[in-house]
Amino acid sequence: MKTLPFIAGALLAGAAPAQNFAVKPLLDARLRYENVDQDGIARNADALTLRVRPGLQVSRAGWSALVEGEATLAIVDDYNDGTNGKTAFPNVIDPRNAELNRAQIRYTGKQGFAVTAGRQLLELADQRFVGSSNFRQNQQTFDAVRLQWGTAKGFSADLAYAWSDRTVNGRRGTGVRQQAVRGDNVFALLNYGTKAGTLTGFAYLVDQDEAAVQGFRLSSQTYGVRFAGSQPLRRGVKLGYIASWARQSDYHHNPNDYSADYRLVEGSLAIAALTAKAGYEVLGADRGLALTSVQTPLASLFPWQGWADKFTTTPPNGVRDLYGTLRYGWKKVGPADSITLTASYHRFDSDRLSQHYGDEWDLLASAKRGRATMSVRYARYEADRFATNTNKAWLEADWTF
Repeated sequence: MKTLPFIAGALLAGAAPAQNFAVKPLLDARLRYENVDQDGIARNADALTLRVRPGLQVSRAGWSALVEGEATLAIVDDYNDGTNGKTAFPNVIDPRNAELNRAQIRYTGKQGFAVTAGRQLLELADQRFVGSSNFRQNQQTFDAVRLQWGTAKGFSADLAYAWSDRTVNGRRGTGVRQQAVRGDNVFALLNYGTKAGTLTGFAYLVDQDEAAVQGFRLSSQTYGVRFAGSQPLRRGVKLGYIASWARQSDYHHNPNDYSADYRLVEGSLAIAALTAKAGYEVLGADRGLALTSVQTPLASLFPWQGWADKFTTTPPNGVRDLYGTLRYGWKKVGPADSITLTASYHRFDSDRLSQHYGDEWDLLASAKRGRATMSVRYARYEADRFATNTNKAWLEADWTF
């Protein structure tokens, strides 16, 4: 990876001698306070962290090179980050860190053709199976080669091979929480876009080829289809819809022999500034043994199944999530460019044995002005037959250049 900037320089220098370089500085900063009050753990977690991502992108005649660092400072570290041994506190997986986040070369041609090589973001479809985990301070990236072709209408393809998953655990990661997990991962999406929406066939071959990471039991192959789109009903009113189905089974060195279904149905209705959404997601189970239900270790987990993070590893009996969300937004309120209020409810049940796991409420208020965003979040998980009662609260400031 250290040779990437030099290779990129050589490629860009020979790409188009008559043209000038376009240089774009990159900067993303986030200051966040997180508090966790969890039954069964005597002390509350208090995490005040600052994350900065500085970088630079240089472009010329279809070629570009991007290098980006990432540093996370734990200003108040009364929390268990998964690597610091502070097990008397609840988890907040934002360890202090300093590392190379991205280092990639990209070529973009005609008809949506693009090739990207190096350490990069892979945010595929809705990020349910492969994503960047951007809510966490340390972003998830991949050492990979990615090929894209086509446009939003008609046929398109998105193919990637990743030999390393750079996790949110950072440089201190060890044991089950590795800094990076090696493996021969293959991700493929074939899309067909129409006025009604986009039909996608996908294959995610996840190879978690590290014995320390659950004894290879997170390696899986998932094949499925997804349809997503929206339609205007009349002026200021829009209907949205998503349906997805997939089948997951063991892959590569996984010692488990299992297969389980994934299902998602979601509908939304936007009326002017108000949006209502309801959905039902199922991460199915096989026989009720550990890690034989649908697992998504490479997903952007925070947007799914509630912000309290009770289901980052799917329980042996699977999860059924019945959820609803209301969102209302205002534009140009006082000094703010926009203000948004969001409330969500989740009912969690098992996929087998008819167990009621618990319920969760999630609340969010955010205000944006220029490049800055301020937000306040709250999550309340009320346990029935899974995990424990948990309250989480966040206060956050984001700034992007």
